[in-house]
Amino acid sequence: MTEEETISAPTDPLALYQMMVLIRAFEDELYRLFLRALVPGTIHLYQGQEAVAAGVSAHLRPDDILLTTHRPHGHALAKGVSPDRLMAEILGKTAGCCQGKGGSMHVCDMKVGLPPGVAIVGAGIPIAAGAALAFQMRGEDRVAVSMFGDAATNTGVFHEGLTLAAVWCLPVVFVCENNLYGVSTRISDAGRLTDLAEHGRSYDMPYATVDGNDVLAVSELAGEAVTRARAGSGPTLIEAKTYRHGGHSRSDPAAYRSPGEKEAWLLKDPIPRHRTWLLVQGRASPSQLEALEATCKARVDEAVAFAMASPLPSQEAALTDIWAEQP
Repeated sequence: MTEEETISAPTDPLALYQMMVLIRAFEDELYRLFLRALVPGTIHLYQGQEAVAAGVSAHLRPDDILLTTHRPHGHALAKGVSPDRLMAEILGKTAGCCQGKGGSMHVCDMKVGLPPGVAIVGAGIPIAAGAALAFQMRGEDRVAVSMFGDAATNTGVFHEGLTLAAVWCLPVVFVCENNLYGVSTRISDAGRLTDLAEHGRSYDMPYATVDGNDVLAVSELAGEAVTRARAGSGPTLIEAKTYRHGGHSRSDPAAYRSPGEKEAWLLKDPIPRHRTWLLVQGRASPSQLEALEATCKARVDEAVAFAMASPLPSQEAALTDIWAEQP
């Protein structure tokens, strides 16, 4: 399979691997930049959850929208944001996708269907429902997806958003990335449900729990949900059980984890897991995968060089883009 074929078929197993590797390489390099004090503020990294972003976004068109969270880099890359512009944005540079004004937690690129990230837990859920309502009212063949963490299921807007989506049969897919922790609070200490997807029962909408470290399983389930939404059959709630390798943010050492917990989850890392599948199934050779991995690493290096060469915004730039242009 050539690189062109991989890129043109985002749901292909090799393309899914490529996207996960790109996200991991991007986040790993971003962490190194953070340690060099080149990243303003803090960052919330995505290592360990790549299968969810890759598997879901593979079924979305550029005009479909994805509402992201305070942990947005993987979502942004999977939705099609340029690594160059994303890296520049996180470093606060003018060449960033928001001209350096959004930073890590508020990335946006409407050209590929990524509205501004909202860092408030659960806040993207009703926004996605609202966007889906607009698509429905306009008769547009578009789907909205809201990605959120397990802690968001205990917020009021989660229930409000799902209620409206169900009542109005909206073309929206709700994806809960259950990485077990809301900051430092384990989800089992914040609710009684073992499978958070069962919240969907309350709204009489299709729901399912999936292994969030199995990119093929995520892709299959997401494809069904997106197809259902696009056909006018309403919303779906998906819970992807996964695990973030690092703490909540770069200031969090994650000392609240039990001994051996992280090590056990690292054995289920979605990237080496899918790599093994590709080799066993004969979908790629070791040399092909090594070349793909090197390409992703080089692409991230290019993004860093691009971002470092971009200037910082001027003081005057703080006074622009405040008001929308009047028609």
